[in-house]
Amino acid sequence: MPLYECVFIARNDVTQQQVETIAEQMAGVLTEGGGDVRKREYWGLRGLAYRIKKNRKGHYMLLGVDAPPAAMQEVERQLGLNEDVLRSLTIRVEAIEEGPSAILAKRTDDRERERGFRGPRPPGRFSSGRGGGRERGDDREEFRARPRDELDHHGGEE
Repeated sequence: MPLYECVFIARNDVTQQQVETIAEQMAGVLTEGGGDVRKREYWGLRGLAYRIKKNRKGHYMLLGVDAPPAAMQEVERQLGLNEDVLRSLTIRVEAIEEGPSAILAKRTDDRERERGFRGPRPPGRFSSGRGGGRERGDDREEFRARPRDELDHHGGEE
């Protein structure tokens, strides 16, 4: 039987348990059609690149599926009819990868790096190098950036 990876995005106002229930329903459809789910990963609530049906975030779920094409078409149809599912994408793959997907692997790498050294700080508002408003003769930013003791010494010179 062919192998597929199916990712669907559920609305952000449903719970993780409801997303798992949708995955269970799809697994039931697949077993009825003679297939099975070999891999299931919940990727979490993530931001969307653009708004979909007034949602800015969505719950992502990956299913690694071994099923005949007819069963997979029925799963795609069911996902399209479900009001809680914003988008779904199914692709045919040569093999279902063992272990965590790239998304989950990246998340664990990010968590490990989160507590460590983050590198040099980027330039702040006053040292951006772009000049601020000084080209227009507006030196308020430069005035605010100086320590108080410098202002006392240079008060009437400028």
